[in-house]
Parts: sequence; C-alpha cells; structure tokens
Amino acid sequence: MRFIAYSLLVIMGIGACAKRPYALSERSYRKQSKAFSKTIRAQTFPTLLDSSGQKIPADWVSTVNFNLRKPNYVIIHHTAQNSAEQTLKTFTLSKSQVSAHYLIGKDGKVFQLLNDYLRAWHGGVAKWGSTSDINSNAIGIELDNNGLDPFSDQQIESLISLLQHLKKNYNIPTANFIGHSDIAPSRKVDPHVTFPWRKLADKGFGLMPDTLISETAPANFDPIAALRIIGYDTRDLAAAIRAFKRHFLGKEGDADFSAEELNALYNLYCKY
Repeated sequence: MRFIAYSLLVIMGIGACAKRPYALSERSYRKQSKAFSKTIRAQTFPTLLDSSGQKIPADWVSTVNFNLRKPNYVIIHHTAQNSAEQTLKTFTLSKSQVSAHYLIGKDGKVFQLLNDYLRAWHGGVAKWGSTSDINSNAIGIELDNNGLDPFSDQQIESLISLLQHLKKNYNIPTANFIGHSDIAPSRKVDPHVTFPWRKLADKGFGLMPDTLISETAPANFDPIAALRIIGYDTRDLAAAIRAFKRHFLGKEGDADFSAEELNALYNLYCKY
C-alpha cells in the first residue's frame, strides 16, 4: 500500500512537470522580480564628499509623484530558429543572454515572456536616432520564423492585435514601430524582406512611402541626411541603405539609390 501511494506521488509529480515545462524559469523570474522590488524599496543615499573631503549632508525624502517607465518603441524580430518551442527554450536559459517581451508562433499563439515595464535583452548593440540604449525604452516582439519562410496570416493577425494593445496602452508614436535591422543594420536583417510592413502601416503601426509617388526628390535633396532624420545610423552607410530598402521598399538591394528609390526616400522623409 505504501508503495502504491509513493508511486502515485511520483506520477503526480511527473504530470505536474509535464504541464509546466518552464517552472524553473518562472521561479527564477519571481526571484529576480523580488530582488528588483527590494532594490526599489531601499531608501539609501550615497555618501557624497566635497572638494575638501568633507561629507556633504544628505537625506532621503520620498516624493509621491512617480510611476513606472513606459516603452516608447516596438522592435519586431524574427527568431531565426525552427520552432516556437526552440525559441522558448533559448529564452528560458540564462546562458543564452537573450530575451524579448513577446513571442508569436506560426499558429498565431502569443507568449508573453516579460512584463512590459521591464528591460528585455533583444536589441543588442543598436541605435535609432539619438537613442543608443534601445532595450531601455522598447518592447521586443519575436516572430517564430527561420528567416526564409513567409510569415503566416495567423501570425500577422495576432501581431496586429498585440500592436493595437501596446499602442493604446503606452501611446507609442506611429513612427516608432520598427524592425531589428533598422536599429542594427550592420548586424541584422530581421524581420526579413517578406515581412508585411505596409499592412502594418495601414493599421497605424509604422510609416511607409506612398504607393503612388508623384513628387520627385529635389536636386538638393541629401539622402544621407534623410536616412539620419528617419532614424538610421549611417556610420555604415551601405548597411543603412540596404536596411531602408528591406523595410520601406520590400526588397534586398545594393547600396545605391535609383531615381525611383530616391523619390521614395524623399516621400518618406517628408513624413518625419
């Protein structure tokens, strides 16, 4: 009888583990959140010394006017892995040193991995406009995609629904929905060239050049300055131009502008 009871406990334990495959990462999440909470509650002040080495009088007085930092950008990625399950495993291993706030599977299922107010590690070394620490004010969304296949309709519909939620909750500007290759053009190409940026722009997530462009770029138009104003880091100009074409023209191209591409850049530049 004792053996049967023990066997049932073992089976129940195995069943519980099967139902919660990420129990260890959830425990780590709670532990880290608790540590952050303790840090925030600590009312301490650094010791400050004047030029003569004397301690400067200092004290803590708690203001009542504050709130959490809010995200101002959404960065869209593709996982470059073979399944959502593989990416979930990657994001729940501390040695990977990479994460995001959301993952959307090919079937449209949405996984939230981190509270929106917390800083995920998804942007890496990146820059957009004057912002060089993208992770501190952006939400990262990963799409389950190997970097080659088209994005599924279910996945894009779920993405649009999620973007509607984020834009409404945090009042994210329309222009601030961008891709990983935009902020890191020398390193990244995601989301790849088949990503439907225009469909998102039609819903209010990101800007795009007009489909019919009647106005040509003026003779004194400076495309490098235009790329900078849009947000691109032009220190690697060729990479910035390719990233622009990938996102805003929907094609992989060289590092030169045709007259038509220049007109599209000018059209987009006028919207910023």
